[in-house]
Amino acid sequence: MLIPFLISKIHRATVTGADMNYQGSIAIDPDLMKEARLREFQKVEIYNISTGNRFSTYVITGQKGSREISINGAAARLTAVGDKIIIAAYALLDERELNSLNSVILLMKDNNDIEKIIHGGL
Repeated sequence: MLIPFLISKIHRATVTGADMNYQGSIAIDPDLMKEARLREFQKVEIYNISTGNRFSTYVITGQKGSREISINGAAARLTAVGDKIIIAAYALLDERELNSLNSVILLMKDNNDIEKIIHGGL
């Protein structure tokens, strides 16, 4: 049996851009991607704390050092610059993997600097 588990989360990131004319995705500063262990084209769930909207998209690499969190394509209608969001990535794990994987959670400051990194065992 495969069980969906949170493997990575960026908590309370601030949306820095929204571009409806881009073909889709969420652009994330590669420094943040590295800390959160996110990969380009990985599927993520977005939870908009400011509005309650929820949607899925995929990650693309933003500008290094920019602290960019930009929502693109149709999902840009579900966010606004300045909104607080949660970016969550899940993996399907079998029972043998449950004790061998550590999740990572980035707690963010208002300017998208990392306030704290939490590593949790599953």
